[in-house]
Amino acid sequence: MPPERRRIATEAEAAALASGIRLRIIRLTYAEALTNKELAERLGRDPATTLHHVRRLVETGFLAAQPPRRGARGAKEIPYLSTGLSWTLDSCGDKDVEQAVLEAYLAEIAETGFEGVHQSRLVVQVAPEERAELETRLNALLEEFRARPRRPGAERTAIYLATYPST
Repeated sequence: MPPERRRIATEAEAAALASGIRLRIIRLTYAEALTNKELAERLGRDPATTLHHVRRLVETGFLAAQPPRRGARGAKEIPYLSTGLSWTLDSCGDKDVEQAVLEAYLAEIAETGFEGVHQSRLVVQVAPEERAELETRLNALLEEFRARPRRPGAERTAIYLATYPST
């Protein structure tokens, strides 16, 4: 299956993605709708601060409010679910977005304590056109797995992939 065509992020979308916390919120709500309170607890943040980020993600189309539900004390809660929009955008090397991606990755790894983390590091020598092919094929593989139907009981696996010049 060919990879989904990405479009260039708008200025508002790129600004919304230029936050490690917002990227983590998108990841946390990928397969499970969470309320602002639940997100704040998982992120170890103040609910008011988290709500600011949630609202920004809703405004820019990265999160969608789900039907309200009743919380433990009977209060109305609104869960949010990722729309998957972030995967369809190209930030065109926006340095703030790239920094946020790294920040989110490092925070998530620190949170796991490296339990279950498998890392690989490799330097390859490729011509410029081969590097483009390598990146295209890696993205196609990621897209293939992303597009697979969700299966109950399947383990969520996060992937961080970076290519960069090695001096």
